[in-house]
Amino acid sequence: MNFKTVLAYFKFTNQQRTGIFLLFIIIVVLQTVYFFIDFSLPEKSFPEKQQWISLQSEIDSLKLIKYKEQPKVYTFNPNFISDYKGYKLGMSIEEIDRLLAFRKENKYVNSVEEFQQVTKISDSLLKVISPLFKFPEWTQNKSSFKEEKKTYAEKSYSKKENKITVLDINQASQDDLIKIYGIGEALSLRILKQKEILGCFVSMEQMSDVWGLSPEVIAELNSHFKVVIPSGLKKIAINDASLKELSQFPYFRYALAKQIVTTRSMNGNFNNIEDLSKIKDFPVEKAKIISLYLEF
Repeated sequence: MNFKTVLAYFKFTNQQRTGIFLLFIIIVVLQTVYFFIDFSLPEKSFPEKQQWISLQSEIDSLKLIKYKEQPKVYTFNPNFISDYKGYKLGMSIEEIDRLLAFRKENKYVNSVEEFQQVTKISDSLLKVISPLFKFPEWTQNKSSFKEEKKTYAEKSYSKKENKITVLDINQASQDDLIKIYGIGEALSLRILKQKEILGCFVSMEQMSDVWGLSPEVIAELNSHFKVVIPSGLKKIAINDASLKELSQFPYFRYALAKQIVTTRSMNGNFNNIEDLSKIKDFPVEKAKIISLYLEF
């Protein structure tokens, strides 16, 4: 291919030249328009977006504060450790059972040392959980409690005033109970609440069932109060009561009430408390008190 052949490709007619020229002008115009005009879409404004951003920032800051906070530690009375609570603390089943068996005897541990003696937990575990224990105040000041009580007694009574007026515990008011040394507002309300649950007290031995009463305070109660069972006491007809009625009796749990109903339906009526006490898990130590609430 020579130069003349190549040159033949660049020969245009007048119409072709006019078309090329117009195309060139169009390209220049388009480039100029593109250069000077902004074709980008305007950014939409969302006022709510700023509010959400500020709210999210506040939430994030609160979360950060929460994560930095130290968890609160709550103290508790170790006498009321449940199976689940003991498991969470790291106690073995045997250790928990020892404590529960001790409590079934209506006894209480009143110090860290006594807790270890009863449960036989290791020193290492005791060191970890003992800071969480909280015992009643009177258990920590037994000696001062006795001294104060002795001083109080010496100041309050003379030889001529040794005679004590004995009141019916079922008729006692909160003011009557507070007069007893060692009983404050909380303990007096607790005694009255227990009486309300039972309907009435049938024995002064029931004072030991009220949590927080020390042996010394119970002795004071026994010297100032006695039990007079109201004639209108509504007793539970043990041979006719339904499962619901029996399970609502404070000395019967649901499982025991169910066994009572089952035994009654299979063997006939109960004649006395001795028949009833033969049922498994019956609180034999409370049989005398329970019998006073029942009608055979």
